[in-house]
Amino acid sequence: MSPVRKPQVRVRYSKLGKLRFTSHRDMARIWERSVRRLQLPIAYSEGFSPRAKLSFGLALPTVFESQAEFVDLTFTEPVGVDALPEQLTEVLPQGITVTGGVVLEGKVASLQESVEATSWSLFVDGDLDELRTWSGDLLAADELLVTRERKGKSSTDDVRPAVLAVEVRPNADTEVPAAVEIYAELATKPRALRPLELLDIKSPDLTLKRGRRINQFVTPVGARLDPLEVGAAEALLDAEIAS
Repeated sequence: MSPVRKPQVRVRYSKLGKLRFTSHRDMARIWERSVRRLQLPIAYSEGFSPRAKLSFGLALPTVFESQAEFVDLTFTEPVGVDALPEQLTEVLPQGITVTGGVVLEGKVASLQESVEATSWSLFVDGDLDELRTWSGDLLAADELLVTRERKGKSSTDDVRPAVLAVEVRPNADTEVPAAVEIYAELATKPRALRPLELLDIKSPDLTLKRGRRINQFVTPVGARLDPLEVGAAEALLDAEIAS
């Protein structure tokens, strides 16, 4: 007999303001403490040093903000998902707001496995027309080479397939001291293209003033969905199979 599946909830949250200086590892600790503070029936791993079962998605680079971070929480018993966003926001530090939640039913791929694209706002200073020419050149290129170093070895990769969209527009965010906003959609597979890597490609010496992740996407059967839309993903897959 297979073990009974523990209840799981996926929540979406924003990370804004001074919290952008908090690392991915520190965010995990913050979430563990906040879940314990609420006395939620969180499940723990086994072994010498049990840890709360929290599964995060793609790591957000330190100094970047985000409007769409996700974490899967595994519980020992069902919890009320409707009240959970407000309860968690009250105990999390200022700058973190939980904006949604959904119960995960059946077998659901992890966030690390399922997210295939992310969107970003990159705020920089520069000439608007010059940057629009730069973005057009990126999208028109057949090949975009980036040299990366990993484990002491350098490799050159063609990242053109990872550049899904780039749009340059005047900055309308009055809280960010920058002239231009670069909106970009970047693929995460087979290997993620980082937003700072994008700014280094054929760029006119761009300095990032503020970076913000806008959304993350899963793409089952060709549809682009928010990671909270797991029910919609299952319905689309069932419809695809039926047809």
